[in-house]
Amino acid sequence: MQGGSFDVAEGEIVALLGPSGCGKSTLLSIIAGLEAPDRGEVRWDGESLAGVPPHKRSFGLMFQDYMLFPHKDVGGNVAFGLEMANWPRARLQERAAEMLELVGLEGYAKRDVNTLSGGEQQRVALARALAPKPRLLMLDEPLGALDRTLRERLLDELGGILRAMHQTAIYVTHDQEEAFSLADRVVVMNRGQVAQIGTPMEIYRQPKSVFVARFLGFGNVLKGKIKNGVLETPAGRFEAAGLRVQAESRQGDELPVLLRPDAVNLNGRGRATIQGVVRGRRFRGNTCRVEVETAGTVLTFEFPSATPLPETGESISLWFNPDEAIQVLSPR
Repeated sequence: MQGGSFDVAEGEIVALLGPSGCGKSTLLSIIAGLEAPDRGEVRWDGESLAGVPPHKRSFGLMFQDYMLFPHKDVGGNVAFGLEMANWPRARLQERAAEMLELVGLEGYAKRDVNTLSGGEQQRVALARALAPKPRLLMLDEPLGALDRTLRERLLDELGGILRAMHQTAIYVTHDQEEAFSLADRVVVMNRGQVAQIGTPMEIYRQPKSVFVARFLGFGNVLKGKIKNGVLETPAGRFEAAGLRVQAESRQGDELPVLLRPDAVNLNGRGRATIQGVVRGRRFRGNTCRVEVETAGTVLTFEFPSATPLPETGESISLWFNPDEAIQVLSPR
């Protein structure tokens, strides 16, 4: 880890989002007390947790592989943390039953965990993590081993469960759809540093840097310059008034510029236009991705799949408002 700071409010779900190797899981281990930070500290309610061992932090941790105990039945797995905390037997069994009902596994207490599906194992692991009433629940890629359909369904259920319990949580993922669907706020990480923090809408609509824009899949990052109120780019010259510009940007500097792929249209609405030739089309279910060559530069745009589009090799006119479609980014 190189550096980064953020806070988590009570009952808030925060996602740590970034590519593999960016430090997400390392940061989670530091928060859990499994690793010591090289510098800085973890605080809870203003009190430093330096020197507090993991089992005394009252944090829950759930991993991708669930780590269920194969020699214990479902109920035994859910009750494990309660046994370690010396809960009374009657209350322990009652709490385990409550948790199984919460995750939709009522009546599963005596089931062998080895006979469960991946989705059922995930629910058992979640019930076990929630049973001791952790003040913070940390989830490390908990849905990564599941197929897409099951992952989407369980993601919705997970969000509902965490919010119903007002559970404070940190969710680690490399999947932006998971982060945006589940989290109240997203912390985007890059090489051990916090690249951007914001709500899912803020991150998606206003990426601040080239890294964040490219990580979100926005490929139309161009080099531009602002001169006398005009933004000059390889794709054309556009009015600069109203553009979201990073504070460190200066007139005449070469700046990275994002042209949003979803902010153009074919019906003539907008103050600016790009003329080009269609070089490729890819059907992507709900959307169609179109590659357009203009002034020797190939840009990619997305349209609803039902939109009538020119064929490959045909001319295309794209209309947009620069203040909505263009953003000047930080190079970092």
